[in-house]
Amino acid sequence: MPLPPGTPDLEALDLLVSVADLGSLGAAARRHGISQPAASMRIRALERRLRLHVLERGPNGSVLTDAGRTVVTHARAVLAAAAALVEGVAEVRNAGASRLRIAASKTIADYRIPHWLAALRSMQPQVSVALEVENSCQVAELVRTGSADLGFVEGPHLPDGLAGRELGSDDLVIVVGAGHPWAKRKRALSLRELAETPLLWRESGSGTRDTLWEVLDDYGVPAAPAAELGSAVAILAAVRAGVAPAVLSRLVAGPDLAAGALHEVPLADATVFSRQFRAVWRPGAPPEGPAELLVDCAARIESSR
Repeated sequence: MPLPPGTPDLEALDLLVSVADLGSLGAAARRHGISQPAASMRIRALERRLRLHVLERGPNGSVLTDAGRTVVTHARAVLAAAAALVEGVAEVRNAGASRLRIAASKTIADYRIPHWLAALRSMQPQVSVALEVENSCQVAELVRTGSADLGFVEGPHLPDGLAGRELGSDDLVIVVGAGHPWAKRKRALSLRELAETPLLWRESGSGTRDTLWEVLDDYGVPAAPAAELGSAVAILAAVRAGVAPAVLSRLVAGPDLAAGALHEVPLADATVFSRQFRAVWRPGAPPEGPAELLVDCAARIESSR
């Protein structure tokens, strides 16, 4: 609905209310950070707009007229409503900006997200982050459906139907338990031999699985899994127990390799299994505000490693 003719300017009304509160135009001008002549001009413009005489000017100061006092009564209600509107809009804006829904693959959630969130929190401590942990395929679906504002996945390729940004890479290593024959192996392992060996695999949809499968598929269909397990922790335990070899993120296997609980098996082909860490989002809806800052923090941290 259009404003009715004669609707006054809110700043002029606020100035008039200050005159009523403080008792003089000069004091009101100082409150508003303007000169007295500027305040006088603003009041005259208000009078022309209202077609009312609201202020009596005399040698001893300015006094509200009866009409001016009536205007001030109405102005207080209008200014209070305007203040409530501004406050309400700010609350809506802050609520949307301060809560961030993210989804991350399991390796990223365990070994990368904590560092990225710490960097975000140091800059914007008011941001509340809700994290959902799934495999990379499931994370991509959460982002596609709008259930997550931002996703972090691992794998050889950008998921279909999403836009994204590469953040860094992660090496995969072949590991066996201390009692496995490969632990004392002198000869490096070929990719064909690895493809023909039953391994411990992550579940379908895992970025680790997709990366490994893409390489080994060039040597024929990989051997049937020794087992398919839904977490890196479960695979670590199975490898330590001597169930079968596995290909795991160096981030995951690193502590066990350093402790001697696992052994890394080198490849004869000098191939390095590597998969990309990516931030992903819906096309046409790039990250903004805290989401954009989180992606920048992640990229900066990964580039410094």
